[in-house]
Amino acid sequence: MILISNNDINDPAINLALEEYCVRNLNFEKENYLLFYINEPSIIIGKHQCTMEEINYEYVKANNMHVVRRISGGGAVYHDRGNLNFSFLSKHTDDSIHNFEKFTRPVRDTLVEMGVNAEMTGRNDIVVDGRKISGNAQFTNMKSMFSHGTLLFDSHLEDVVQALNVKTDKIESKGIKSIRSRVANITEFLKEPMSIIQFREKIIQSIFRDAKKIPIYRLSEEHWEEVKKLANEKYKTWDWNFGRSPEFNIQKTKRFEFGQIDARLQVKDGTIVEVKFYGDFLGHGETEEIEKNLAGKKYKEEEITPVLKSFDLNLYFGAITPEEFAAFLIG
Repeated sequence: MILISNNDINDPAINLALEEYCVRNLNFEKENYLLFYINEPSIIIGKHQCTMEEINYEYVKANNMHVVRRISGGGAVYHDRGNLNFSFLSKHTDDSIHNFEKFTRPVRDTLVEMGVNAEMTGRNDIVVDGRKISGNAQFTNMKSMFSHGTLLFDSHLEDVVQALNVKTDKIESKGIKSIRSRVANITEFLKEPMSIIQFREKIIQSIFRDAKKIPIYRLSEEHWEEVKKLANEKYKTWDWNFGRSPEFNIQKTKRFEFGQIDARLQVKDGTIVEVKFYGDFLGHGETEEIEKNLAGKKYKEEEITPVLKSFDLNLYFGAITPEEFAAFLIG
């Protein structure tokens, strides 16, 4: 394991660009990498989400929060200087996909050593006494991957409540009354106070406890220029972070065990003109591939199902059969 230095940068666009640059360009044949970063107040949108429906735009704008889309799935999360983000980067393996237990274990072990009763629950959360302190997601290009997560250490939880538009069905599916009652800061459970920097060092020391010296990977100036270019051309653009939602006359929304799918369809004369999938599902494939193949098909199960059968829906969305997916779109 090698620790990647992010030069203590707090710009979320640059940190997400750094993460993407590393997962696409580092050599993972012999080494795995670990990245930590702390962002300025921001909302980080899941890859498949419709941004304007996930945020309280007026509140976000009034409080000068960044809005940045990431390349992994899952739901929108709030970051600030009281939130520590970690990312484990490695070679892609089939047994690593959706295996959040594997990647969060080093972090949870450290928390337990600190007297924090952290445990994995649901599809991708770390909780303490039933309250969420961490959400996790993954990205893979089928060659390399990362599994990353948040750690609410000492975040301003009121901003979490005000800045995010959390879907009612998501709250109800977890049997809780509000997002505020669901989340917690790690500082609430610590026996002794510490800063977020001290907390980060505690985790690093725990993970690298068997190393005589912590190996650190530092990007060259040339590589940093490529990261900043990626940030400027992608992560700081309106098209990537907000994008244009297609016109639609049919909307189908349902929460499955793997997350919510929100399908928007433009159907004319019984034929699908355009379809777009939104949601907080944790799939890894490019849903645009499925969307393009559905366009031009009759809006009926007999035509939709064969198209869906040509894709591994587990990769794109989660555990769902083509027949179940077609019934969802038509029903």
